[in-house]
Amino acid sequence: MPGPSVPLPLPFTVRPPRGVVERVLRLALIGAGVLTVLLGIVIAPLPGPFGVPVMAVGLIIILRNSYRAKRWFVRAVRRFPRLAPLRRVMRPGAPVGAMAWHQALKVERFFVQARTSRFATRLRKRVAKRLVRA
Repeated sequence: MPGPSVPLPLPFTVRPPRGVVERVLRLALIGAGVLTVLLGIVIAPLPGPFGVPVMAVGLIIILRNSYRAKRWFVRAVRRFPRLAPLRRVMRPGAPVGAMAWHQALKVERFFVQARTSRFATRLRKRVAKRLVRA
């Protein structure tokens, strides 16, 4: 009969010090945000509104991962209160689609004064009618 089984030692694993992985990941995300902003700047001259949303996504990535950028952004929001809608987008679980639609309606109201010629308002009413029918 063989004797009692002795567990073999596990292979030696090297783990990085605590916090290093988080720092490296945070720096990688900040780098990805910077590259996204630069991509948005390159795309901006092309036809279509693709540059601004890409830059906004890059800025959101940077603001969520950089403490210094967050402090700068909070100071800017305090100095220029019209930036406050961007701060709402930064919150975890924020309804970004609803906020973007609300901002589009506000911008349209600012530029188009006649109530009958607003495209987004007509589109919203059409969608609401279709949802009621269904």
